[in-house]
Amino acid sequence: MSIPAGDGRVLEVALAGPPDGVALFSHHGTPGAAEMLDSLVEVGAQRNLRHITYSRPGYGTSDRLAGRSVASCAADVAAIADALGYDRFYSVGSSGGAPHSIALAALLPDRVISAAAIACPAPLDADGLDWTAGMAKENVAEITAVRGSDRELESHLEREAQSMLATSADEIVRSLGDLVSDVDRRAIDGTLGEFIVRETAHSLSAGVWGWFDDDRAMFGDWGFELSDIRAPLHVWHGGRDRFVPVAHSEWLVGRVQAEPHLRPDDGHLSLSLNAYDQILDALIEDSRVGASR
Repeated sequence: MSIPAGDGRVLEVALAGPPDGVALFSHHGTPGAAEMLDSLVEVGAQRNLRHITYSRPGYGTSDRLAGRSVASCAADVAAIADALGYDRFYSVGSSGGAPHSIALAALLPDRVISAAAIACPAPLDADGLDWTAGMAKENVAEITAVRGSDRELESHLEREAQSMLATSADEIVRSLGDLVSDVDRRAIDGTLGEFIVRETAHSLSAGVWGWFDDDRAMFGDWGFELSDIRAPLHVWHGGRDRFVPVAHSEWLVGRVQAEPHLRPDDGHLSLSLNAYDQILDALIEDSRVGASR
């Protein structure tokens, strides 16, 4: 479905799970779009949660918002929630979606019941963090492009998009190269491979501008201070993550009010697959604790 953002733009939105369930906003990775993995939706449905996801501006059929920040997602989520009739909701985001989940905890604390950030990259200027240490060369190359001109970043993403769109589900592991640790390699079965191919095609259907703007937003000024976080926040990360090394979440939990969940035997992809029930249970437990106060 399409929902107006309130400034003339239109956002692509998808919903799954019990219609009368409690709302859970799920923020996709980078690149990504309004797609949901059925197995994760089912975990939510078992807990009476209704998943809501949307293609961030520039992805899929969502209108682009050039120059957006991570903080820009708060107004978009509020517009979607208002249109759907949800006053309060949970938030969860993984990888490129994780900073956006944190943004809601900071900017919509009266509406966010509890939030989770999974495999979250730290800000690019994170003081004291060796940002690319332990990161696979594929992501180091993207960060190098991010630090260059707009033209350099656009060219890099165009090359990456062309390669990704030519990759079949059977070729996903090979195409990801050094990004996938052994545990992530085992996690990519036929179902997940097919999902990745489908979501990639969906996300890049209008070109690379959603990805471009995501990179500029995540690796620039997020638009809010970490000290602004007031809703309950959980930070999850796998110790065998080569996309975003665990040191990023270790840096975050040392500087924000958050509950850390660091799992040494999980990777970037396996974490959500192996622990999504625990991730959701932690969010729900926060609401119970809050209700008892």
